[in-house]
Amino acid sequence: MKSSKTLTIDEKTPLMLIAGPMFIELFLNILLNNVDTMMLSHYSENAVGAVGNANQVMFLVIIMFNIIATATSVVVAQYLGAKQYDKMNMIYTLAVAFNFTIGIILSLALVLSRFKLMNLLHVSSEMMNYATTYILIVGSSMFLQACTNVMLQILRCNGYTKIGMYLSLIINLVNIIGNYSFLYGPLKYLNLGVAGVAISTVTARAIAFLVAFIFFYRMKIGRISLRLLKPFPTAFLIKMIKVGLPSAGENFSYSMYQMVLLSFVNTMGNDSVNARVYCNSLIAFAMVFSNASAMSTQIITGHLVGAGREDAAYKRVFKTLGTSLPITVALAALNWLICPYTLHLFTDSQPIIQIARTIMFVDIFIEFGRCLNMTFVNSLKAAGAYIFPLIVGLVTMWGLGATVGYALGIAAGLGVAGVFCGTATDECIRGLIVMYYWYKKKWYGKKLVENN
Repeated sequence: MKSSKTLTIDEKTPLMLIAGPMFIELFLNILLNNVDTMMLSHYSENAVGAVGNANQVMFLVIIMFNIIATATSVVVAQYLGAKQYDKMNMIYTLAVAFNFTIGIILSLALVLSRFKLMNLLHVSSEMMNYATTYILIVGSSMFLQACTNVMLQILRCNGYTKIGMYLSLIINLVNIIGNYSFLYGPLKYLNLGVAGVAISTVTARAIAFLVAFIFFYRMKIGRISLRLLKPFPTAFLIKMIKVGLPSAGENFSYSMYQMVLLSFVNTMGNDSVNARVYCNSLIAFAMVFSNASAMSTQIITGHLVGAGREDAAYKRVFKTLGTSLPITVALAALNWLICPYTLHLFTDSQPIIQIARTIMFVDIFIEFGRCLNMTFVNSLKAAGAYIFPLIVGLVTMWGLGATVGYALGIAAGLGVAGVFCGTATDECIRGLIVMYYWYKKKWYGKKLVENN
């Protein structure tokens, strides 16, 4: 039976009704990362590069959590769209329980392998202690992120996108207060530095999970109970893994590919490493609108496909692209124009700023391709066509992104900007391919739920 608190989502749902709160949520997340970076840059520039390396590895772990989180978003949206509410509580319980278990295992593995991982990335001796300390503290709590990811997907698919915005606000406040206290405020005497920043991050994640869990029950969206897994729905879990694994495989490959590119940059010196971190902080602002639009379109597409309305989904995705693409490119161009000023928020080092300005120009082309990718790949996954994006991603990331990045960045001596040119090549070619696949309607008939 449908919960009275579940919102109806169809082709008439305004994009900004869902994308607006997601935009604010993502913006606040970016703000959090930028505040962390700014606070750390005034503490130690080596700490900035170290945390950047640590976060790259931990993002790889988060991708593993998204095997079920991604499947949850697709399955929940399609079942709600098909108005098949009888299985929803079992799906919610299965998703949370599975991610909690995987989260504990991966948290332990990350902590135990932290030194080997940093050595693989060629992290300098000046950054090594900071990076491993950050992973020890934040990595041990990754299971909280695993559970929060699933809860947010459940809430979003039920129409509650604002909760992510509120969680981001809470996380920002906790992090800013915590970082200030440990680096410059009343807890400075403890001399924890990067460890204090890590403690702030863990505290914020714990609060975020509790708020999401309480909201789920307060809004009477459903219930989570291990009793619902008796007998254990093995067949359904396998179905969810089949949905989530290709998506996670694509993201895992992308993260590995980014780690390889990062290893290229780490051989270019600490200025190049820090320039990359500062640029990524600014670049995030350029992609926030396209990301929010793609995420919201994924939810709408899932509901429409689940309801058997593929034609409406087809048109809706192109309508989204017509809005998100010009705005994204404009934001990237603006980012490049003002970066000589915004970079001074992080550093006054002229060598770093010079490297970063070239990167920001190349990013205009990256964002064009990335907007295409996010829009069509998310929609293909929502429609049940999750294999094609994986295959295309593997070919272009490694066949174009990594090879062109190495050829231009290292062999041709263009440095970090050359590595980013490789990323631009990958994103643009891949984006055009997945757009053509959507245009040809090859995803029709791949939905996961049968209509009654």
